[in-house]
Amino acid sequence: MNHSAFIRQISSLSCRGISVRFLPGTSSPLTHHSLGGANAQWKEIRSASSLNPSDRSSKVESFKVMDVLRRANELQSMGKEILHCEVGQPETGAPATVAQAAVDALQEPKVMGYTDAFGLLSLREKISQHYVDKYGIEIPTSRIVVTTGSSGGFLLAFTAGFDVGDTVAIASSGYPCYRNILSALGVHLATVPVNDDFKLTADELRVEIKRREAAGEARLNGLILSSPSNPTGAMLSPDELKELCELCEKEGIQFLSDEIYHGISYGKQEATALSYSDQAMILNSFSKYYSMSGWRLGWMVLPENMVDAVNSLQQNMFINAPTISQTAALKCWDPETIEELEKHVEKYRTSRELILAELNRPGEDSTSKHFDGIHMAPADGGFYVYIDLGDDNVAPGLGSVALCEAMLEEEGVAFTPGVDFEDPSGNLGDRRFRISYAGGVETSRRAMESFRRFWPSWKARVAKAKAMAA
Repeated sequence: MNHSAFIRQISSLSCRGISVRFLPGTSSPLTHHSLGGANAQWKEIRSASSLNPSDRSSKVESFKVMDVLRRANELQSMGKEILHCEVGQPETGAPATVAQAAVDALQEPKVMGYTDAFGLLSLREKISQHYVDKYGIEIPTSRIVVTTGSSGGFLLAFTAGFDVGDTVAIASSGYPCYRNILSALGVHLATVPVNDDFKLTADELRVEIKRREAAGEARLNGLILSSPSNPTGAMLSPDELKELCELCEKEGIQFLSDEIYHGISYGKQEATALSYSDQAMILNSFSKYYSMSGWRLGWMVLPENMVDAVNSLQQNMFINAPTISQTAALKCWDPETIEELEKHVEKYRTSRELILAELNRPGEDSTSKHFDGIHMAPADGGFYVYIDLGDDNVAPGLGSVALCEAMLEEEGVAFTPGVDFEDPSGNLGDRRFRISYAGGVETSRRAMESFRRFWPSWKARVAKAKAMAA
């Protein structure tokens, strides 16, 4: 076939919507219409083609809590009652004022179209005023970007702040999506062990910096940390946060402060990194305190030097956060709304106290506890209790994964195993698990009653497994 005929055939096939490939070692076009022995070669070429998931996606672990939720929903669909203590989703739904604002907006004769990439100016003004009212800090609206949930904020922050091959520090007990998204973006992770209070402070970060220097390893480019923490509930004090901000600025480390659980704390003072640094990136969300998880709305406060970069990324990745959600969220700081939200926090407080009291329940004698041998993280904020089973309450094949599976399948109670939150290179993930009490007081009470009944049988299983292994 001469060159002109070859070009005509390719053009004809392409115009007819037929994909064109070539036989190995030839310039003969190969299509689905090829006959004879070419069919086998076609299949071979197709199987070796790029019609497979990317290498990047294959390195990303699933979000295990969502796997637990999926199984819990399957059981529920089969008629089994499930007590949901796995996800951090408020039972209450959006505040009444917010929901009504959405209804009213949809009934107005105007298009719910695009907003500015950074979000409605009126909403950014509300967020700016929030920082004045809560923290006494003035933030210009030009540094505030409304995001598609905090997850959209993470993607914007990571792509704006870091390049492929950079190294970002994360806490050894922390939110799994930090690790998963950063890995998908080709960023290296430095897992920093939390201290005995389940915190990553300047002391722990300083040790990691010095260790890397001594080992000749790459310097840290960033740190992301939440306070209150998911899953531990641990909170940095204002002084601890200040020292961490100062260390990051001194070492040229981009600090990302995840503050999505602000507003849900139990006696300890909340502090924002904005009080101590104008270089930190702040991430927040309407999902937790504001009870708008499915509305996919969050915000970031940016350093001045990140504004243009995030603007370009937002325009290309998301255009803007959902307009209807932004419109409704304008009601989030109305006095009526805050009154409703503070009642939610009181429910969380009651559920927290109930769970902690149950976990500290006395045993059969005054010198022991029913849940003997376990260790709990502080639970200073958020709506989680994070539990370490301890050496005495685990055995080979019987760790927190097996415990959570048994609680779900046998008791109809959904907890989340610690493999979602712990450093995958260690073994603590199968010793720890998380209880969410966002689902309500009654759910928490009944779940803990089931756990109390289940615990002796778990202890017996562990004892039997240890005896057989001895």
